[in-house]
Amino acid sequence: RIHIGERLYKCDMCGVGFMMKVQLMKHMILHTGELPYKCDICDKGLVTLTSLKEHRRTHNEEKSYRCNVCGEDFTSGSGLKEHQRIHIGEKPYKCDMCSAEFAAKSSLNTHQKTHTGEKSYTCDVCNIGFAENSTLRTHRRIHTGEKPYMCDYCGTGFAQHCNLKTHKRKHTGEKPY
Repeated sequence: RIHIGERLYKCDMCGVGFMMKVQLMKHMILHTGELPYKCDICDKGLVTLTSLKEHRRTHNEEKSYRCNVCGEDFTSGSGLKEHQRIHIGEKPYKCDMCSAEFAAKSSLNTHQKTHTGEKSYTCDVCNIGFAENSTLRTHRRIHTGEKPYMCDYCGTGFAQHCNLKTHKRKHTGEKPY
């Protein structure tokens, strides 16, 4: 008999339990660093076959949904709708522990970890903990020197996409407001 909230999948290396096998697979990356599924187009590593299939669609799909406010393109109508909340100030996701509100569910989930102090992802080089795996991946670039975001105008590399976007304004003259 399985009870709600029961953690059936245990990590052999540290003993942490998970309710779903995919959660354990994602967790194992912390120990092994292995991303077993590689995209044959861009060489990005992914945790599950499902996430690889989802990722592959980003190469094949035309970004046919464009924001009429800022011009950013999206592969799905739902992605565009979530993005547009930023422009209209709609924040339907509310934290039940404080008064914070968010336009995206993922932003609420990230925020809620500030209340619990949960830092599930630890850098294997310097032992700094992070609440999100994506933040850890970005942090690791400090150690590796990786700069995957390249400026089309001058070839300067950046560790974070947001820094590339800011840099490109020097070339285009675009104002951020």
